[in-house]
Amino acid sequence: MKQLILLLLTLTITTGLFAKDNKTEEAKLLCKVFKDKAATYKYTMRNDSYAKATLKSYEKRVKQYCK
Repeated sequence: MKQLILLLLTLTITTGLFAKDNKTEEAKLLCKVFKDKAATYKYTMRNDSYAKATLKSYEKRVKQYCK
Protein backbone atom coordinates (compact mmCIF):
# COMPACT_ATOMS: atom_id res chain seq x y z
CA MET A 1 0.00 0.00 0.00
CA LYS A 2 2.84 2.38 0.88
CA GLN A 3 4.54 1.59 -2.41
CA LEU A 4 1.40 2.45 -4.34
CA ILE A 5 1.08 5.79 -2.56
CA LEU A 6 4.75 6.59 -3.20
CA LEU A 7 4.39 5.64 -6.85
CA LEU A 8 1.34 7.89 -7.28
CA LEU A 9 3.07 10.75 -5.49
CA THR A 10 6.17 10.39 -7.67
CA LEU A 11 4.11 10.30 -10.87
CA THR A 12 2.16 13.38 -9.81
CA ILE A 13 5.31 15.38 -9.09
CA THR A 14 7.09 14.41 -12.32
CA THR A 15 4.00 15.08 -14.41
CA GLY A 16 3.72 18.55 -12.93
CA LEU A 17 7.36 19.31 -13.73
CA PHE A 18 7.01 18.23 -17.35
CA ALA A 19 3.76 20.15 -17.79
CA LYS A 20 5.48 23.38 -16.70
CA ASP A 21 8.23 22.89 -19.31
CA ASN A 22 5.63 22.20 -21.98
CA LYS A 23 3.78 25.43 -21.18
CA THR A 24 6.94 27.51 -21.55
CA GLU A 25 7.61 25.95 -24.96
CA GLU A 26 4.00 26.65 -25.95
CA ALA A 27 4.35 30.28 -24.82
CA LYS A 28 7.53 30.68 -26.88
CA LEU A 29 5.79 29.30 -29.94
CA LEU A 30 2.73 31.51 -29.46
CA CYS A 31 4.98 34.52 -28.91
CA LYS A 32 6.65 33.95 -32.26
CA VAL A 33 3.33 33.34 -34.03
CA PHE A 34 1.67 36.48 -32.72
CA LYS A 35 4.76 38.64 -33.34
CA ASP A 36 4.73 37.53 -36.97
CA LYS A 37 0.95 38.00 -37.25
CA ALA A 38 1.07 41.50 -35.76
CA ALA A 39 3.93 42.59 -38.01
CA THR A 40 2.29 41.21 -41.15
CA TYR A 41 -1.14 42.53 -40.24
CA LYS A 42 0.21 46.02 -39.47
CA TYR A 43 1.76 46.11 -42.94
CA THR A 44 -1.32 44.85 -44.84
CA MET A 45 -4.26 46.02 -42.71
CA ARG A 46 -7.23 48.08 -43.88
CA ASN A 47 -8.03 51.45 -42.39
CA ASP A 48 -11.18 50.78 -40.36
CA SER A 49 -12.15 50.13 -36.77
CA TYR A 50 -12.29 46.33 -37.15
CA ALA A 51 -8.75 46.21 -38.50
CA LYS A 52 -7.50 48.40 -35.67
CA ALA A 53 -9.24 46.16 -33.12
CA THR A 54 -7.66 43.08 -34.67
CA LEU A 55 -4.20 44.64 -34.54
CA LYS A 56 -4.76 45.66 -30.93
CA SER A 57 -5.76 42.07 -30.14
CA TYR A 58 -2.60 40.70 -31.78
CA GLU A 59 -0.44 43.17 -29.87
CA LYS A 60 -2.17 42.19 -26.63
CA ARG A 61 -1.33 38.54 -27.31
CA VAL A 62 2.29 39.46 -28.01
CA LYS A 63 2.51 41.10 -24.58
CA GLN A 64 0.77 38.12 -22.98
CA TYR A 65 3.01 35.41 -24.43
CA CYS A 66 6.33 37.26 -24.74
CA LYS A 67 6.92 37.96 -21.04
